[in-house]
Amino acid sequence: MMEHNPDPPDLNGIEQMVRTRLRSLRKTLGLSLSELGARANLSPSTISRIETGNRTISLDVLLPLAGALQIGLDSLLDVHSDDDVVIHPVKSKAAEHTTWMLSRPTANTIALKMRLEPTGRRSKQRIHPGHDWFFVTEGRVRLDLGERQVVVETGEAAEFATMTPHSISAIDHPAELIMIFDRDGHRSHVHKKSDD
Repeated sequence: MMEHNPDPPDLNGIEQMVRTRLRSLRKTLGLSLSELGARANLSPSTISRIETGNRTISLDVLLPLAGALQIGLDSLLDVHSDDDVVIHPVKSKAAEHTTWMLSRPTANTIALKMRLEPTGRRSKQRIHPGHDWFFVTEGRVRLDLGERQVVVETGEAAEFATMTPHSISAIDHPAELIMIFDRDGHRSHVHKKSDD
């Protein structure tokens, strides 16, 4: 009696899904083929052929593309990510703050929970394209906007244009926030903050 093996995965379907995700992410980030090529150290024509299905997808191109798009390789290859509506936030700790991503890595708008530890010093201000919004769920934070200082209490929210130099810090005790921003803001707050 022959055993029944489960159907093999639809490799063509997975490959097409990866191509669609790559193109969608590039467009969401506002990157041209040339700009993504420069980030990934690949030629624009190679990326174009990958997106259109005229070049085989392999790890030697997927790894640099995932890195250039600031997502994990698993996000590109995950065939079940659209089926599950529940997100399981993973804690990421830096010197003075801890974050939990509340949205999918491929989302256009990024949401995260952040816990800030008080440092007693003013954080380095940054500017970047985009718009930020946060809601304080616990504690008090100081929002520095250029020379202006704004105290945001528990239960209050703040919204501001990010081309103004800005930073956020906890006052006296740890503070927790829910933050929402575009992908430009995500790169600045999550990736660059740890450089301070």
